[in-house]
Amino acid sequence: MPFIDLQTNLPSGSFSEDFLKRFCSAAAAALGKPEDRMNLVVSPGLPMLMAGSCSPCVLVSVSAIAVTDTAEKNKEHSAKIFQFLTKELGLTEDRIVIQFHALQPHQVGKKGTVMSFL
Repeated sequence: MPFIDLQTNLPSGSFSEDFLKRFCSAAAAALGKPEDRMNLVVSPGLPMLMAGSCSPCVLVSVSAIAVTDTAEKNKEHSAKIFQFLTKELGLTEDRIVIQFHALQPHQVGKKGTVMSFL
């Protein structure tokens, strides 16, 4: 049940419903998770500064159970997510940063309980 939070100073018009669906699909494939378990939030139009510049940029946070817990896994995830975002948003790699967070099943609530019990 991955959670992806994309924050950007790009305008909301850059993020159609089609973009959200394609990004969800690309991220699910990158993480090896089913699309119907993905959770995605895009927060556009934010005042942002990255590497000393307010030029267009993206900060992505990826939180997931069992797939973001090693450097080797995250290196693979990062490459695939970067490939999608640079192509779709027209940004260079130096204007995108991804944070990976490993979650434990007891840290994610669903259906009135936590994932440990589902």
